[in-house]
Amino acid sequence: MIPRWLFAALLLGAGCQEGPPPPPFDGQAALAYVARQVAFGPRVPGTEPHRRMGDWLDSLLTARADTVVVQAFDHVTLAGDTLPLRNFLARFRPEAEDRILLLAHWDTRPRADAAGSSDRAAPVPGANDGGSGVAVLLGVADAIASAGGPPRGVDLLFVDGEDYGVFADSADVLIGSTWFARHLPPGPRPRYAVLFDLVGAANPRFAQEGYSLTGAPDVVRRVWETAERLGHGAMFPVESGIPIKDDHLPLQRAGIPAVDVIDLRFLNGAIWHTPDDTPDKVSAATLQAVGEVALALLWESAR
Repeated sequence: MIPRWLFAALLLGAGCQEGPPPPPFDGQAALAYVARQVAFGPRVPGTEPHRRMGDWLDSLLTARADTVVVQAFDHVTLAGDTLPLRNFLARFRPEAEDRILLLAHWDTRPRADAAGSSDRAAPVPGANDGGSGVAVLLGVADAIASAGGPPRGVDLLFVDGEDYGVFADSADVLIGSTWFARHLPPGPRPRYAVLFDLVGAANPRFAQEGYSLTGAPDVVRRVWETAERLGHGAMFPVESGIPIKDDHLPLQRAGIPAVDVIDLRFLNGAIWHTPDDTPDKVSAATLQAVGEVALALLWESAR
């Protein structure tokens, strides 16, 4: 006969099961996605590499997602230039009420104008700044497709025009995410959103970004607890970081709890916004860890 205490424990354990684990993430394949993006050339809005990169994204996502929404629009800069931009929204189980949104920007900065840059007029290759977040989302799309679909609704958003202008005065930056927030597609809104930016450098430290802590503290706790549970706590320390203007802010203003997973130390390094932001500076191990966290968020039981 099973003792009563053991029978109760077994019942409790059965009630706490999380369901099937998420599919595996392939960090090496994600690193190859970084190299492929950089091979197009700098993805500056209005250029041929930017157009070809967008067409490539559209093709990849169409082959993996249930549906792809393309938001094509023109943006006129303060200087009077017209930029042709495209956001890509890959939707899995678009009818599901319970949804999570993951996003990254796919454009690159037109000028490597960081202090100390070897050529401040050159465009940025964007391996980590742009390429890494896109690579994580594409790796997530691959994993979802291999699993036959996610357990809930998932939206993967690739926003354009994040890095074009001047962040100090908010001119011509966060263009795609601002457009998306003002033109949300019909249907259920995501329960929360996670932005991945500068997520590929070796030995990263993803402190909890300031606007994320004030705007979506429950989502911060969920993401960082998930990372700790997976053994990635060293990369995701529970410490407060500085606030950063990034693509999560337009979503917060639209009423979507959104957080930014970003390696804040990279902003103060010798590579950010320079011609040295190349694929050899990106780590498959880092992409692996970030991708595992992303998939675990999508597969965890709703709570």
